[in-house]
Amino acid sequence: MRHAHIDLTSILAEPNPQIDLRLPAYEISTGNFLKAVTNYTNRAIAEITKHRNAQEADRRRLTERAQAVEAETNQCKLKEIDLLAVLAKEQEERRDSEQSVAALKRQLASIRETCAAVDAEIQQYRATTSNLQREKDSENKILNEHAAQLEPELAACETWLRCNIEGIETDQLLIRFSHVDEANINREFSFVLDVSSPSYKVITTTPPLPSLPILLNDLNETGDIYRFIKFMRLAFSELLNTHS
Repeated sequence: MRHAHIDLTSILAEPNPQIDLRLPAYEISTGNFLKAVTNYTNRAIAEITKHRNAQEADRRRLTERAQAVEAETNQCKLKEIDLLAVLAKEQEERRDSEQSVAALKRQLASIRETCAAVDAEIQQYRATTSNLQREKDSENKILNEHAAQLEPELAACETWLRCNIEGIETDQLLIRFSHVDEANINREFSFVLDVSSPSYKVITTTPPLPSLPILLNDLNETGDIYRFIKFMRLAFSELLNTHS
């Protein structure tokens, strides 16, 4: 609002002197000034609040960062303690491993010495086995020759005594007679002779033979198996006649 020049002499010369103070314009100007002051104040308060909030956010951020760093530091300290414990354990395990390796090396040396001794024994056993095999082959040859010589006698014995001789187990002979009972020529009369030892044994007879101990005693005294087979057939025949 511009200030106007007032001619006081002219105004006073008028019948009703009046001075226009231009109050509306003053009020408008004053209102605009107050609005400007209020806006400036609000902007200043907002800026101050913004800076204060930013500073508060920075302070919280720094506090949180400090707390995070402190927590991370504590975790690192705990990890360091754990790592030191693991390192100590690994060192102890390494010492134990070194001791175990040393013990294993000693055991290996002992085992190698034992293996060398065992190898020597194996070579000795192989030589002994080879000698025994040669002796066994020689015995088998003699037994085969003896068996070849006995085959005709065995065949004659089976034909004459009407019996069948067969091996059933190791060192066991099954002797079965036929035509003992003329009424039933297929009736079984048999016994199993064990020849595994110098003392012969009869494991079983069909049917049971009361005179078996006497015949078996005679067999062990004479060693004549063919004679024993002949007497066993006679004993079965006598047993059949006795029951008849």
